[in-house]
Amino acid sequence: MDNLAALDALSSLSQASRLDAFRLLVRHTPKGLPAGDVARMLDVPQNTMSSHLGILQRAGLVKAKREGRSVIYHADLDRLRALMLFLVRDCCGASADLTRPLLAELSIC
Repeated sequence: MDNLAALDALSSLSQASRLDAFRLLVRHTPKGLPAGDVARMLDVPQNTMSSHLGILQRAGLVKAKREGRSVIYHADLDRLRALMLFLVRDCCGASADLTRPLLAELSIC
């Protein structure tokens, strides 16, 4: 991941409803949720939630898959892992004793 991709991802999470939606999708991994369910669960208008999910999708944090007439949204855990590793890559002066526990915690799911 490069700086621009990290900035896009972080920017997409910098709004409360989008952050809530992403965290909800993470909790519903691997099954995912339709946009309408996300909107209802977070009490956000459906058209607004669709816009939020589109922003998260363009940032690479969310994937959408059509299933019949529904579009199911999934958190992209590989992209989340890449973002987290990007953020801590130079942590602690690269001291293995300090970074090993942190990196172990980033073994997302």
